[in-house]
Amino acid sequence: MLGTPVHLWAVFGIVIAVALVVDLVVLHPRSEKVSLRKALIESAAWIVLSLLFGVYVHFSLGTVPGVEFYTGYLVEKSLSVDNIFVFILIFQAFQVPERSHHKVLFYGVFGALVMRAAFVLAGVELIQRFHFILYFFGAILVFTAIQMLRPGKREIHPERNWLVRITRKFFPVVTDYSGDNFFVKRERKWYATPLFLAVMAVEAMDIVFAVDSVPAVLAITRDTFIVYSSNAFAILGLRALYFALADILPRFRYLHQGLAAILLFVGAKMIASDWIELPDLASLGVIAAILAITIVASLIFAPKQGENRAH
Repeated sequence: MLGTPVHLWAVFGIVIAVALVVDLVVLHPRSEKVSLRKALIESAAWIVLSLLFGVYVHFSLGTVPGVEFYTGYLVEKSLSVDNIFVFILIFQAFQVPERSHHKVLFYGVFGALVMRAAFVLAGVELIQRFHFILYFFGAILVFTAIQMLRPGKREIHPERNWLVRITRKFFPVVTDYSGDNFFVKRERKWYATPLFLAVMAVEAMDIVFAVDSVPAVLAITRDTFIVYSSNAFAILGLRALYFALADILPRFRYLHQGLAAILLFVGAKMIASDWIELPDLASLGVIAAILAITIVASLIFAPKQGENRAH
């Protein structure tokens, strides 16, 4: 399938399906606030599962695809951290109860898996048919990196995004919550709840993030299986990462600069790929080094409490 043995796709699908069932049925059978301890354990479990799948890729396809998987996973995992800030804004905008956060993220991430598949297939097909698309994708990444480095606060209003507005046109919406229901029937008429709007906001924002993250992984490899599987594992682990880092993530004052540096690196790598071939291990090392520098700098030059609130 798309150049990859069918059994590899089958194993990948089974692993993802089993993990989702365990997450929804075993770990989160009912809506409740996710504790920090539980979030840290689940986040570690997702990371370990991703690393083990990378080992499977290594022994099934070889050393190069294995390194490409880890590099793509690290890039996607790094960029997906920026989603956490958006999740916080979405939950605030729609006043989502804490016990319902996991349900919103579960369905939002499940939809993101479907949309990412479409983005990956389209991206790989475009590059194979039109080589110049490489430069276009690289330019998108470089432009995004420059935008992230520009001073000034980025204004995001999730309650006004296009998918939420479309949803409001097709469904009447109530202003109050009805437990964890996406829809509620009142006076013989069905209404969408703010919880459903929150899921639509998550889906819409993932489309925006996919424009950056998918080309970023395509700068590492053109293998459809590697691109999508690394994306999928990073996305699936994002929910647990949100509950683990939502409170402390704003303290990493240089996070956006670090993510911008990663985008700038992979964008330049994609543009220069016809003339400069950078080994996969070198790319992995550069990205890991950028992340390490970002974290260390944020810890050393941590803002004071008042500055952190303002940030």
